[in-house]
Amino acid sequence: MMPTETSTLDGGKLVLDAATLDALQARLRGPVLAPGIEGFDDACRIWNGMIRSRPALVVRATGTADVVECVRFAAQHRILVSAKCGGHNIAGTSLAAGGLTIDLSRMKGVLVDPALKVARVQAGCLLGDVDRETQLHGLATVLGFVSETGVAGLTLGGGFGYLTRRFGYTVDNLLEVELVAADGRVLRASAEENADLFWAVRGGGGNFGIVTAFTFRLHAVGPTITGGLIAWPAEEAPQVLARYRDVTSEVGRELTLATTMRLAPPAPFVPKEWHGKPIIGIVACHTGSRSQAEKDFAPIKTLGKPIFDLIVEKPYVQQQSMLDATQPKGLHYYWKSEYLRSLSDAALATFRAHGVAVPSPQSQIVLFHLEGAISERTPDEGAVGNRDVQYVLGVAGAWTPDDPGAQRHLAWVRAAWDSLRPHATGGVYVNFLTEDEGEDRVRAAYRDNFARLAAVKAKYDPENLFRSNKNIAPTRGSDPA
Repeated sequence: MMPTETSTLDGGKLVLDAATLDALQARLRGPVLAPGIEGFDDACRIWNGMIRSRPALVVRATGTADVVECVRFAAQHRILVSAKCGGHNIAGTSLAAGGLTIDLSRMKGVLVDPALKVARVQAGCLLGDVDRETQLHGLATVLGFVSETGVAGLTLGGGFGYLTRRFGYTVDNLLEVELVAADGRVLRASAEENADLFWAVRGGGGNFGIVTAFTFRLHAVGPTITGGLIAWPAEEAPQVLARYRDVTSEVGRELTLATTMRLAPPAPFVPKEWHGKPIIGIVACHTGSRSQAEKDFAPIKTLGKPIFDLIVEKPYVQQQSMLDATQPKGLHYYWKSEYLRSLSDAALATFRAHGVAVPSPQSQIVLFHLEGAISERTPDEGAVGNRDVQYVLGVAGAWTPDDPGAQRHLAWVRAAWDSLRPHATGGVYVNFLTEDEGEDRVRAAYRDNFARLAAVKAKYDPENLFRSNKNIAPTRGSDPA
């Protein structure tokens, strides 16, 4: 290989000569890729086209042994290192700028034990990979809403989805992880072994090592559920939002609802006369009985005159991939998010005002209902915290790379966020933090858990090797045990 310049942990530059890179390749089964080598550009392609950083090297790992060699190599040469699974993080943290990115996408094994109701999942899996295997047995764990999202990034940040109201955050269903630590050791972390590390990875992101496998608890879900999307003209938003608040305040945990305001897409199920016009919709997933679903959906289906109603019985795997088309790779994405305890009249009026002003056909503003099982865990169960929330707000800007109005889209996101922050808990979902959000927002994500996380970081990664993330710097302040 040709000599390659890399970025170091102290902010400097280091040229790795051909012999050093060839020696690394000799210890690996997966290929070492650099600019100009076939496969490099593809390995650097991530979901958010707004991210411009690029690694100097990519290793496409075939297993945990490759990851160990890469971590040892990065630590020896003190170069930046990151892990890339689905590449779906809004901040682009999977790419180590000028450093070494370990691409885990070839590690896609899913082993389901239907008797024990557990699944062991390698870190390169996407959500759809897991749902496909677990649904063969009518089982599922708590995952997100876009099937092309990486399991690892979703889980390490906490994770939530349609099943959260019933079964908690994704990390509430995590039983153990296999992790490569900064010193190259392969560790098992669970409630019984390295319990401090297990607490930290349940929400603390990729700060503590590179997780190569997850073991999840599974639940009886599907294979058929009732769900889909229903939408009305934006003029009916006051009634829709009021009904959304009423239903979510009293409905059982089998039903999860999100409401969104956006411009109607040019989809086949949308009447042509509504393409590009402001609408308000409800995304729904009911995992209970058919009769209970009909009862719970009645207040929604009988409201006003919907433009379309696509809430029907369907396979759970279809529900899990239903929103994929709204999140294509390569658009420019910019989000702001907050957790909310309630939906006051003022909050809903502000939501509505910004919803009708959505500037892009790809943008939307969303409220997602979370209340339920997460509040029944103690605040100490995993670093994810934020167990006092009822809803999560997302102001999701998206536009095409050739759109000259990028500043207009950024301004809309920030204005909507600023207007709704007075109604927030002060917490934030770490996986929704953008590239320009710094330590103050990371602290907001973890709140009272931040100091403990920093102490665990000092124990397992004292040199802060794993910093291509929403970073928690190591400190020696408190006992991580």
